[in-house]
Order: sequence, then C-alpha cells, then structure tokens
Amino acid sequence: MSPGRARWGLIVSLLVPSPGLAALAPLGAGIAPAPSAGTTPGAAFAPTRLLAQATSIQPPARGTGAGSPQASTAVLERSWQRLDRELQLLDGVLSDDRQDPPLALPTAQGLEPSPPQDISLEQALAIGFAQSPELQIQRLEVAAALALLQARLGAYWPQLALVGGLDLDQSATNYAVPRGNESLGFGPNFAAGGAFAVPSGARAYLNQGTGSAGGGLELRYALLDFARAPAVEAARFSLRQARQTYANGLRLLQLSITEAYYQLQRNDELVRIREADLRSDAVVLQDVLALKQAGLVPRLDLLRRRAIEAEAEERLVQARADRAIARRRLAVLLNLPLDRVPRASDAIQLQPAWPLDLEASLLAAYRDNPELEALLAAREALGRQKDGLAAALLPRLSLVAGGGALGTRTSQWNASGNCCGSTVIPLLNTDGAQWGVGLTFRWLLFDGGSSAAEVRALASREAASAQRYVASRNDIRLRLESAFFNHRASLEKVVSARRAVAASLEAFRDARLRYQSGLSNEVTLSLTQDRLIDSLVRRLNATIDVNLTYAQLLRELLPVPRDPAAPLLPHLQWPLPPERNRSTR
Repeated sequence: MSPGRARWGLIVSLLVPSPGLAALAPLGAGIAPAPSAGTTPGAAFAPTRLLAQATSIQPPARGTGAGSPQASTAVLERSWQRLDRELQLLDGVLSDDRQDPPLALPTAQGLEPSPPQDISLEQALAIGFAQSPELQIQRLEVAAALALLQARLGAYWPQLALVGGLDLDQSATNYAVPRGNESLGFGPNFAAGGAFAVPSGARAYLNQGTGSAGGGLELRYALLDFARAPAVEAARFSLRQARQTYANGLRLLQLSITEAYYQLQRNDELVRIREADLRSDAVVLQDVLALKQAGLVPRLDLLRRRAIEAEAEERLVQARADRAIARRRLAVLLNLPLDRVPRASDAIQLQPAWPLDLEASLLAAYRDNPELEALLAAREALGRQKDGLAAALLPRLSLVAGGGALGTRTSQWNASGNCCGSTVIPLLNTDGAQWGVGLTFRWLLFDGGSSAAEVRALASREAASAQRYVASRNDIRLRLESAFFNHRASLEKVVSARRAVAASLEAFRDARLRYQSGLSNEVTLSLTQDRLIDSLVRRLNATIDVNLTYAQLLRELLPVPRDPAAPLLPHLQWPLPPERNRSTR
C-alpha cells in the first residue's frame, strides 16, 4: 500500500458525515457546484447524498410505504420511545436526590466525575429554566416585591392591636408628723381623741404591696394620609420592574445556554477533526520512515513529518481541553451536580436565514422589550417615591380609639406607730373598665430641609434612569445590528467554506496522484492536507457562527412570560408557532 493511498483513506474518513458534521450538509444543497464526472465515491459532498445523511431519511422498503399502517405504527412507536427516553433523562436530572444543597460545599466523593451524559438543547434549556441560581434569585425578587406591595396596601386598612400589662411593686413607708391637725378646728373627728386626729410629733410605719393587670384593644386608622397612595404606586411599579427583570433574565439565560451548547458542539467536532488529522500524520510518518530507510527521501522530510505530527498532537490536546471546559461551562449554567458531565447529543444543524429584515427586526425588538420595560418601571417607582416624600410634608389626620379593663390588688401590713391608722386597709381589690376615642393631627412644619433634599435626590435618580433607558435602547440596537450583519456574513462564509472544502478535496486528490506518480514531493501533499483540514474547520466555524448569531437575534425578539409561575417553553426559531406565541402573552 502506497503512502499516498493510506493518507488519502484517512482524509476521506474526515469527510464522511458524523452525528455532528452530517448536519453541515444542507449548507450547500443547491449552492455548491455539481461534481465533475471523475469524482470518486469517496468525495462525500454531493448535495443529494449529504442531505440524506443529514436528515437521516431512509427510502421506505417495499410494502412499507409512508401510507401503510405498518409504517405509521412503527414511526409512532419510535417517536414514543424517543420521547420516553428524553423524559426519563430530564426527570433524572431534575429530581436527582444527589443535588447539592444551596449552602453546601463539594466533597471529595461529589467531585468524582461520572461518564458524560447525552443531553439535547431543549433538555438543556428545560433544566436551566428549572435549576438556574440566577433565575431563582429573580423569582425570589418577584416574590419579595409582591410582598412589599401587599404591605403597602395594608396602609388603607385600620390597625387593631391587643394591648395588656402586668405590674407588681412593694414599698416601705415611714410617717413623721411635726405638726398635727388637732388645732385646725375641723370638728370632733379631728379634735384630740377623734377618729381622724393626728397629734403633733406622731410617727408611723407601713409596708405596702400592689399588683395590677389590665388589657384591651387599640384601634388606629389614618383618615387623611397623602403619602399613602404614592407608596402603593411605588411598590406596584417595583413589582412590575421585578417581573420585567425576570423576563429579561429568561432571555439572557436561554442565550447563554444556547451559546454554551453550540460551543460544545464546535469543540466536539474539533476534537474529531484533530484526532483524524493526527492519525493521518502518523500513517504518513510511517510511510516517510519506510522511504527514508530505502533511501528514496532525504532526512529532512522525516524531520519535517515528525514536527508536523507533534504540532497535530498539540492541537488535539488543546482541543480536548477546550471540550472539557465547554462541558463544565454548560454544567455550571445548568447547575448540574458536580459529578455530572453533559455531552451534546444534537447533531449540528444549520439554522435558516433570519426571516426579518433589519428594520422589522429593530421594531420587533423594541416592542414589549422586558429590558426597556424594567427601566421604565424603575423610573416610575422612583417618581412615586419622590411624590411620597413630598406628601409627607402635608397634614396627616388619624383616628385613635381604645378600650379595656384594669384590676388592682393592694395589701398593707406591718403597720405601727401612733397615727394614721384610719388609712390602713390590710387588703383592697379594685377593678374597672374604660374606653376612649380621639383624633390626632400632625403637620411637619420644619425638618432642616432634609425632606426637600431627599426629594431632589430622587429626582436626580429618576433623571438618571431616563438616561439608562437611552443607553439600553442604543445597546439593544447595536446588539441586534451586530448579530444581523454577522448572521448574513456567516451565511455567506458557509457558502464560500463549502466551495473551499470541495476545491481542497480536488486539490488533495490531484496531489495524491502526483505523489504516487513521483511528480510531487511530500511537502506539497502536506500543504494540501493542511489546506483541507483548515477548510473543514472554517466550514464548521461558519456553521456554528450562523447558529450563534441566530440565537442572538432571537434573544432580542423572544416573547417570555412575566409571571414566574407561568410555564416556560423553549423557543429556538422565529417566527413562533401561533399556539406558543399566545401562551406567552
């Protein structure tokens, strides 16, 4: 077997569509030039053949046409089996009992990697929507904003409180009478020897203990409060801002997961290309070594081939490292357990051309955009807070009412002396009830200018929010225009890359024949092989870039729910089906 023939067989293995590269075939359907009459079967770039491989469509067998009951039953059974496998996989990831608690650190056992697990893009999006920490934060922010609104609405209702108290005290008292009341002439009871007479120089001592308990209801209601309505409106706009932020977070999360998935597809295919390239270099190196031992090629060719093989090995090592990083990046976005390693199961499929022109895309992106709506809601919330602070300077009228019961028990003991005995009661119980109603009025007349300064601060923040809206609007336009132009450029690069692959394949065929005939050297063959590998990589990059820019365009127009409790359906293409479009309104 000649070295050129062995090398040619390995290069052809690069061009046979794999589960990832097979989907690259539709790039040139109806675009690439027709193959020449001398094209060999190894040139697997004929549009008809590639399209069949990319879509995995097999011709129906005799007696099992598309309209026969057997074929329909078989297709239905395969669809159900595939759906069951996907649901089992999704359920296994979402309901994994090994999912780490939010505040737990990884253990040595949890860091042991498991075999890579296949996952599709739709499954990745479903898992990300369910388990993303960033999305869960935004859901909790919506719940907090809703609770704050409910708290502000409570200001329209009266406050009813149950109040009560218990008091115990004890005292010891000494009485000294420098001048008594016998000479005051109040009658016989105050004369000397009377019941209430207290002689001069008398003294007495008394211990007393008192215990009291009471309880009742207290009612407060703001009859006139100008700051109440602005506070409620500010909370309402804060809730709207949180919901719009959640919707924008859904867009960002879908774009991040989609980009990570496409990058993983790119890295998987690069590893395959680098592995095939290294195998081809190893075969050629063995051929050159044999020729060198036979004295047919110089030592320089052998050294050059060893250097080329070492460079191919370095590229393979880096490609595998990039693939591992891409898998871990996707796992982090999906918040998978630390021992789970995702692997892209979807074949690379070229997204169609973006169906809208630039003007229609911009108008659709600005319409009902959650990023812009969140900024508008934040601005309105600041305006209502400013109104609330200004309203706090106005009068406030409140109704206050209350009622309750009180009981007291008083005991006196250890009484001694020569006076004041008529006021000593060994044990006295007292109880009663009371109620009252009133109005309170408050009008802040002077606070050193602090309220006015806070109003000015909120007014400045409100103006800053308007400028943030302008900046965000410009960013949206720049992002969309960049994605739009890059998408069109990537589509054109796909076409040129297909032509480059076809031309490189023909050039490599000619170089192989010339090498076998002794009309060319090893350098020309190696350069032709490098050009073919480079054209394959550029075709792969152009295809992934088309899908990435399509996802970036879709992110700006994607309809998403504002309610965290609403169902989430991944949308991968535009325009959306009518039933899905209605479900997001």
